[in-house]
Amino acid sequence: MADREDIIELINLYGFAMDTQRWDLFDRIFTGDVDADYGPTSHWTNRAQFKSDFGSFHELFDATQHVMTNHLVKIDGDRAASHTYGAWRLIRHAAGDPPVWDGTGWYDDQWVRTGEGWRISKRVCGVVYWTGNPRVQTPMEEIEFKLDLVSMRKEGAEGRLNFLKAIT
Repeated sequence: MADREDIIELINLYGFAMDTQRWDLFDRIFTGDVDADYGPTSHWTNRAQFKSDFGSFHELFDATQHVMTNHLVKIDGDRAASHTYGAWRLIRHAAGDPPVWDGTGWYDDQWVRTGEGWRISKRVCGVVYWTGNPRVQTPMEEIEFKLDLVSMRKEGAEGRLNFLKAIT
């Protein structure tokens, strides 16, 4: 259970890192060569660039709130899989009315035990729902807002949820 608790603590630390914009905390959460897939236009294969891009994107916001729930964790020696639901609120008053963009989704993570503790080596984030003002997360008027919503049922049926693979 200690490994499970450590992993859940790191998942929750991710939300805290996001909301405090303390990108140095990503060093405690992700491997240096993390494969982080947040959708068709947001994919990183190293932590340094992931941190830099997240920092640039999130500096637009007046405030954010990330909530991590429904933690599922499967340990297999020095590897693990987890699945977590997330909800987030992004607030940017300069975007107009309403100044919020709310979303819900999930994180499907693969973990590896390192000398420094558990780290996410691969993350897939799927957005299930969003509502609000898409301009909240658009830095320039000419950028077209596009988001592909993802069904967990479809991802599982097509074999793309690693936690589901780990428990079946």
